[in-house]
Amino acid sequence: MPNRNDAQKVGFLVNPIAGMGGAVGLKGTDGKKTLREAIRKGAQSVCSERGLRYLKEVQRRSKGIELLVAPGKMGENIADQLRLEHELVGRIGRTTTSEDSVRIARLMKGRRADLIVFCGGDGTARDVLKGVGRDTPALGVPAGVKIYSSVFAINPAAAAESTVAFLHNEIPDRLGEVVDVDEAAFRENRLSVKLFGYLTTLDSGPLMQASKSATGSSEDTELDAIAEYFQENIDPSYTYILGPGSTLERIAKRLGAKKTLLGIDAIKGNGTLLGMDMDETALLGLVGKNPTRIVVSPIGGQGFLFGRGNQQISPDVIREVGIENITVVGSRNKIQALRPRRLLTDSGDDEIDRELRGYIRVITGYREEMVVKVE
Repeated sequence: MPNRNDAQKVGFLVNPIAGMGGAVGLKGTDGKKTLREAIRKGAQSVCSERGLRYLKEVQRRSKGIELLVAPGKMGENIADQLRLEHELVGRIGRTTTSEDSVRIARLMKGRRADLIVFCGGDGTARDVLKGVGRDTPALGVPAGVKIYSSVFAINPAAAAESTVAFLHNEIPDRLGEVVDVDEAAFRENRLSVKLFGYLTTLDSGPLMQASKSATGSSEDTELDAIAEYFQENIDPSYTYILGPGSTLERIAKRLGAKKTLLGIDAIKGNGTLLGMDMDETALLGLVGKNPTRIVVSPIGGQGFLFGRGNQQISPDVIREVGIENITVVGSRNKIQALRPRRLLTDSGDDEIDRELRGYIRVITGYREEMVVKVE
């Protein structure tokens, strides 16, 4: 816990390329080749905006925090935009690397930061862990494509609330899992997740996300029941945008269509395949040609509907399709295992997230539904 007799220091670190592969369907930005491809496809930086939202909320909630900030686009530009006093830590070159994140996190630890806040995904969490081990508490502002670790707040505002509560000695710290996904396998529709280690993070309960849990073989019967019920109620005149996951894969198989396990695909209600592993641009080009529904399944263990692993279904896509045309499917086991039992949305657009919050019906079996709160 921070010492209240000392100045409270928060290290702030941004991975400027985190999340760029999401909307363009690249499932990450690890490696120079993938980053070049993301830029070629028109990817835009999302991390800075997420970091800006976090610092704005911290500034609103608390004054007098001493900021240790990474240089340039790794944090300094955001602090300058908000006219926040800060101390620069480290140096970076024209092109940032994961080594920059490791080195700067280590320097922040050396400056006796009470907390290091980083904006990025699982890869950035891994870099921070390399830099500080378990010695300095760290908190992730979710901004990457792969965000499966349990060291992230559920959104930037929750990260800010957690930060202030921790600095005020209102919440303790805990160990959180840092996991990482093999991006090469991910692009081949294989989810290969390994535990990288444990990072000391904040214990702010429902403001923090859990680690992703796998779908067990015991759910097969439930998935078949969901797929059968979905097939009986499908409208042949509609286009269906199918999110990632085994539940949606089972539905597509029932309809006689191919489906990428971890990508975004589209089918016609009659089973005709319209597109596989589609990015945001392709989805926007499809919407409007026919009435359309988005079908998603929450991430096991976390409960996210949007903003985790399906960024191709962007706020613009959701807006074009319409909130009323979203269908949520998930096994009863998956929903009941959520702690707390709620669904989450972190689409990157406050207006869309506000519209999604409330209560939503989730198809959990054959002619079975549950009403679940979305936060």
